[in-house]
Amino acid sequence: MPFVRIDWFPGRSLEQKREMVATLTPEIARIAKCKPETIQFIFTDVTREDWGRNGRLFCDYYEYENDPE
Repeated sequence: MPFVRIDWFPGRSLEQKREMVATLTPEIARIAKCKPETIQFIFTDVTREDWGRNGRLFCDYYEYENDPE
């Protein structure tokens, strides 16, 4: 049973999450050769204060065009 975890910055809409699940499920089922109903997703919104890379927190250094915060 595939379990997909998506960690990202807050701000994605319910519609975006629905589209992600709907789009990825058939491809994961095809590649993993499993039934779509066995695939599970969990979305975790992680604040920029709680995520770091390369020795820095995202809130202190990194900025992105599409970052909803």
